[in-house]
Amino acid sequence: MAVFTPVTLDDLSLWITQFDLGKALAIKGIPSGIENTNFFITTEFGEYVLTIFENLSFEQLPFYLNLMRHLAERGVLVPAPIANHKGELINALHGKPASIVSKLEGSSQMDPQAVHCAAVGAMLARMHIAAENFAIRQPNLRGLAWRNETAPLVMPYLSDSNKQLLTEEMAFQNAFAESDTYRQLQNGPIHADLFRNNVMFNGDHLTGFFDFYFAGCDTWLFDVAVTVNDWCINVETGVLDQERVRAMLDAYHHVRPFTAAEQLAWQPMLRAGALRFWLSRLYDFHMPRDAEMLTPHDPGHFERILRLRIEQATPPLFTSAG
Repeated sequence: MAVFTPVTLDDLSLWITQFDLGKALAIKGIPSGIENTNFFITTEFGEYVLTIFENLSFEQLPFYLNLMRHLAERGVLVPAPIANHKGELINALHGKPASIVSKLEGSSQMDPQAVHCAAVGAMLARMHIAAENFAIRQPNLRGLAWRNETAPLVMPYLSDSNKQLLTEEMAFQNAFAESDTYRQLQNGPIHADLFRNNVMFNGDHLTGFFDFYFAGCDTWLFDVAVTVNDWCINVETGVLDQERVRAMLDAYHHVRPFTAAEQLAWQPMLRAGALRFWLSRLYDFHMPRDAEMLTPHDPGHFERILRLRIEQATPPLFTSAG
């Protein structure tokens, strides 16, 4: 767990009086995440999640929290932000922005089957449709601009082989972003980090998406690619599992049909999803931040995935019959 900002029960008890949640009874660190400090908290009124934001500013946060509220109001299964007595969703704790959201039921499905992938695909499509008219626009902060800034920072740490891979893939993605196909892709607010540990299930029943703090406006297809690259693979090898891929894509397509341009962009976008997380893991690994407990993810995982997405044929986004 990354604990950048420790919070005691006494700290919480004083801070939480600005909410209609009763007295604070317990606080426990959440053993995941490397960007923010997260806690489960228990009050007289129930269980919630407290997040202290270590990188996002007070000015950036309205996008994320209001997006979650927008989605929750439209029936998308996401945590609902809790406002204080003044109606504010963002409040300072130890000098940093913090928020409380409702806690989802269930647990993360770390060994997903086709039924779980189908549920995620359908909900992701519903999320994209529901967010399309969200009024606030904020770019994906880990989008192409960030990748262009970050690649030179990690380059000195790489082997010759990986330097070549990163250089060539950055050139490919920059060129693709200038193409007519890319310009035709539908876009809007996306989750951008919908990994297995950011979704809750009760058995086979999906209970919600959470951790929206990498969300931003980007192509919907990028969101699908990031999700497929985590949910539909053999974790040891990175190879796509065709049954799970088909289940997720067909379920999404049934709710929000893919376009012809998206079909053409599918392999480049799978590569873009792998590149984004390879770069962020390289950065965290070679330039770690101080934290009470912090174990950066292995960059090699997404290096393997990127190489596979370049070298191997990609399953079609949809079939002509679909």
